[in-house]
Amino acid sequence: MKLIRFGSAGNEKPGILSSDGTRRDLSAHFQDWDGRFLGTSGLDRVAEVLRRDATSLPAIPENERWAAPVARPGKVICIGLNYSDHAEESGMPIPAEPIVFLKAANTVIGPFDEIQIPRGSDKTDWEVELGVVIGKEARYLPSPEAARSHIAGYCLTHDVSERAFQLERGGQWTKGKSCDTFNPLGPWLTTADELTNVNALAMKLWVNGELRQKGTTAKMIFDVPFLVHYLSQFMTLEPGDLISTGTPPGVGLGMKPPNYLKVGDVVELEIENLGRQRQVCVAS
Repeated sequence: MKLIRFGSAGNEKPGILSSDGTRRDLSAHFQDWDGRFLGTSGLDRVAEVLRRDATSLPAIPENERWAAPVARPGKVICIGLNYSDHAEESGMPIPAEPIVFLKAANTVIGPFDEIQIPRGSDKTDWEVELGVVIGKEARYLPSPEAARSHIAGYCLTHDVSERAFQLERGGQWTKGKSCDTFNPLGPWLTTADELTNVNALAMKLWVNGELRQKGTTAKMIFDVPFLVHYLSQFMTLEPGDLISTGTPPGVGLGMKPPNYLKVGDVVELEIENLGRQRQVCVAS
């Protein structure tokens, strides 16, 4: 299944993306795609509704806003330097263990919403990433294999970053990752049963039509089951939590000289089988 949400900010409703590309409204059956829904066998109930009356679900008007495919997560957990070729680009050694940092949950926006360049920023950067949404509470999981059943699905996520805030202003990375609008998500959440091989997905990102990032999840140092298992040793992962699993090479920080986003720039990104995003950069 491909779960979507639609409607104006603050008034989002749940839906599904049909195989023919039509968005269909499920708000008569469900309140939202959130942690409570995921943690109470919600995906099974959606499957039952679709078996019963998929063709009678109302079509969503094409001009309706695409929202993030899951409601505001409890946590957004990010993994740094998780692609071997990105670590090389950054001039940093391959991490012995995952580099973990948090991103504010209120950064999550729709896949076609505007990115706000923060006040005083001249180093706002782009990062295409594979997002993992937790579907069942995970705490001290015994193995990476056991982690698989705790994954609800996968989505395209944009880990926007302000490099001066992140690297030049002291402290941890969080403040360079948590500015408003810094996590476009979607357009849909593909359930785990439909995306069985997440280890070979093509990833691309363009700025103003110029290809900047081109990579594959095959270059991940720590794969998805390992990350879910690993994180569960340090914190409880709850239904609806989002994990951003790292980015391939081609970020603005790694260019020579570095190159960053400015007002008016257009960013487009995609991951194989997970759709495409487009954002225009505006002043905050």
